[in-house]
Amino acid sequence: MLDEELASLYGVQTKALVQAVKRNIARFPSDFMFQLDHDESASLRSQIVTSRSWGGRRTPPYAFTEQGVAMLSSVLRSRQAVKVNIEIMRVFVRLRRMLQSNAELAKKLDELEAKYDAQFKVVFQAIRELMTPPSASSKRIGFRPGKP
Repeated sequence: MLDEELASLYGVQTKALVQAVKRNIARFPSDFMFQLDHDESASLRSQIVTSRSWGGRRTPPYAFTEQGVAMLSSVLRSRQAVKVNIEIMRVFVRLRRMLQSNAELAKKLDELEAKYDAQFKVVFQAIRELMTPPSASSKRIGFRPGKP
């Protein structure tokens, strides 16, 4: 999540959130938080139509991973920050459960496919295609694991 979105959720200014993070930078290693590079920031700015001359951001935004969002609760100590952090963690747990459920469904499908003969092969293939998420055709912005 981007710093601006988190600041809005926590009810603080983006500037205050970034300052709190910078004061506690040791709590935010690169796998918890990173700053978008200038190209990514420019691409993002063009997508949300932010004007640089009329008060838009002058520095690239920070992006927070799940662990970074969790760490924000130790940096931002307001009641609102605690409530928001609890809800965000619940969303991450729900997402994990959905992914796990999909994996369990795929395992059960494999077991069923092994039991039945080739006449049902088309049915199983169609189900697998429905389980496959659509491919993203747009260019990704942000952190790319394994890239320097």
